[in-house]
Amino acid sequence: MKANQIIELIENGNLPIIDELYSDTDAKKARLIGAVRSFVKLYGEERDIFIFSVPGRTEVSGNHTDHNNGAVLAASINKDIIAVAAMRDDGVIRFLSEGYPEDTVNISDTRSTKKFEKYTSASLIAGVVNGISELGYPVSGFDAYATSDVLKGSGISSSAAYEVMIGNIINHLYCGAKLTGVDLAKIARYAENEYFGKPCGLMDQMACAVGGFVYIDFENNESPVVDAIPFSLTEAGYSLCIVNTGGSHADLNEDYASVPAEMRAVAKLLGRDTLRGLTEEDIIKNLGNIRRLVGDRAVLRSLHFLRENERVEQVREALKLGDVNKFLKTVSESGRSSFEYLQNVYSNVNVKEQGIALALALTEGFFKTKSFACRVHGGGFAGTIQVFLKNEDVPAYVQYMNSAIGEGSAEAFSIRSFGAVRIV
Repeated sequence: MKANQIIELIENGNLPIIDELYSDTDAKKARLIGAVRSFVKLYGEERDIFIFSVPGRTEVSGNHTDHNNGAVLAASINKDIIAVAAMRDDGVIRFLSEGYPEDTVNISDTRSTKKFEKYTSASLIAGVVNGISELGYPVSGFDAYATSDVLKGSGISSSAAYEVMIGNIINHLYCGAKLTGVDLAKIARYAENEYFGKPCGLMDQMACAVGGFVYIDFENNESPVVDAIPFSLTEAGYSLCIVNTGGSHADLNEDYASVPAEMRAVAKLLGRDTLRGLTEEDIIKNLGNIRRLVGDRAVLRSLHFLRENERVEQVREALKLGDVNKFLKTVSESGRSSFEYLQNVYSNVNVKEQGIALALALTEGFFKTKSFACRVHGGGFAGTIQVFLKNEDVPAYVQYMNSAIGEGSAEAFSIRSFGAVRIV
């Protein structure tokens, strides 16, 4: 379909998927039409074009468990990257994200990681292309324009959504949509690990690609167990808020690295590569030796892992049963464990900056005895908190946190049931 045909479809409300993906449909229609027109200005009007969407994600339970072969529960949200794309037959990919320079990648170069600079968007494109090719699927060129409201630094995984989007486009243009969401997530992780140069896990990509609430068990890292859970938070009467405390992630690499390193140090003393498969009894039996060799914080973080892994199963069960009270209680327990045992709510390097702890304290003071749950969001040490609250409490809470921390710091979200999709 040509651009003018698609714009007409959007304007006349003849794309029902828009109503399923978005709540504020008028604003989203304007955004989609704007993206189509931007594509036309860049790459020409007489093209058969497609529109794609990939959401951001939120981590619900399983804080710092995936890197030790644990389980996590994540969910996609109603913020997304949308991309307008058209095929080309010369083996060249041109991809322009709004606000960034255009990337140009020749498919013939993508077999070698050495031809692409690490930590660049071009390296991600090349990695996804090669990942799909290695699976035996056809790949060819395309032009694409993308715009995103999955903001960087917000803890909702803009990079994972970007990687999955590249795979999503190729999947629909050239692979007959045969790649599943799980396939796309694995390919995206491969691109980030091998081409981009970041040794990330699979949680972010899986949540973005599969959609809805997603349980992932990494006991077998190469073939994780994935369970999509059909639960509507909105229909249950609840929303998600994410509060950005404004803290800087600069110079936190050592803090992030220390968490898996200390957990693995405990595991190594007990003859394992990771904590998965060990018990609290194993740690207690060897407590004196572990404390002496790796310290008390490593013990506490290991206890967090073991208990958090069990909580993930409890959250999964609560969602499957539609038990909102148990869901909220267990998420809050996860938050307290992250604060007290995992100790990733602030950095010991800069104890004057404790925005996450402050935001949690303000949140608990606001709700008091009301029905809610709150916890650190994502990797921690600085950044965001996550709050589940009743729909009717959203306006007052957002206003309260914005007045306390800064305008625009708190934002309400809903859980989106769709992962990576083709809109047109």
